[in-house]
Amino acid sequence: MNDLMRIPCVLMRGGTSRGPFFLSSDLPAEPAARDAALLSIMGSGHPLQIDGIGGGNPVTSKVAIIGPASVADADVDYLFAQVRNDQRTVDYAPNCGNMLAAVGPFAIEAGLVPAADRQTHVRIHNVNTGKLIEAKVPTSGGHVTYLGDASIDGVPGLAAPIALTFVNAAGGKTGKLLPTGLASEIIDGVEATCIDCAIPMVLVRAADLGVTGRESAADLSADAALGARLSAIRLEAGRRMGMGDVADKVIPKPVLIAPPAQGGTLGVRYFMPHECHPALATTGAVGIATACVTPGTIAFRAVGGAAVPTRICLEHPGGRLDVELEFRQGSIVAGIVRTARRLFEGFVFAKPAVRIERAA
Repeated sequence: MNDLMRIPCVLMRGGTSRGPFFLSSDLPAEPAARDAALLSIMGSGHPLQIDGIGGGNPVTSKVAIIGPASVADADVDYLFAQVRNDQRTVDYAPNCGNMLAAVGPFAIEAGLVPAADRQTHVRIHNVNTGKLIEAKVPTSGGHVTYLGDASIDGVPGLAAPIALTFVNAAGGKTGKLLPTGLASEIIDGVEATCIDCAIPMVLVRAADLGVTGRESAADLSADAALGARLSAIRLEAGRRMGMGDVADKVIPKPVLIAPPAQGGTLGVRYFMPHECHPALATTGAVGIATACVTPGTIAFRAVGGAAVPTRICLEHPGGRLDVELEFRQGSIVAGIVRTARRLFEGFVFAKPAVRIERAA
């Protein structure tokens, strides 16, 4: 096996996503060599990622790279990579809030953050967006506690709760909460809201595209006509948001909104960007909830004009996700409870570098 790269790795579930976690010092320092290693490790370029450890789906083709903090107010750096399963590309444009749930536990167990007695606070600098996220990780006796009584829709069973607080999440990619300067506008014949909070998104009413917004993720992903329409809206939204040609990027994410069906605040279907998420991205939830309290957006009008502080309950294909919004020093902060689990630790093996394409 001396012709393969042997790299320490921990496989973790974070929220409703799963992927390998690496110390930045264990991966090649040169970006192109690092990307080549990640593509080989995940098995990208095959829809099932059969020659790697990726799961053949966007929610299981994610990578977290953790290292010492590069900014003064954080404990660790977290670089997220979305690795395409069907194409040999690595995209660093987005953040992933579900994988984020496992960053604190990984950092503690890697020795980057000392464990406190009952709960350890980990300040995470997301390198992708430059934003800070605070994680409260249950710990006991110097170790991370994974077992508990918390549940999140989209993940079976119970686990210890990990509280995430997104601090000043607006404008991480574009510099503005409303990148186009408008709370709503017409894109490809339908009213939409372009928003950048935790992750850039374009929100559209499901009914305006001929669906209810209550369909299963599989049915929406299989709807070719809907996919083509969302793609056209996404491309134009990306251009208007100042992101240029987003055809080879995974942001902005298209989101369908609809009236709630089970007593929540809003029904949502979140796309990644071409497949519907089986549940809901944590970053997406933060942005959608913020849209619900931002006057003039289609989400604000859909929920009747919510005001901070508030709890926004978002209904998604896997159940519900609650977002707590409050003010801190004049800015909105969003709190979400997730869970995580350490699944495997050992080594992964990467083939020698081959030609790849990097998303800008």
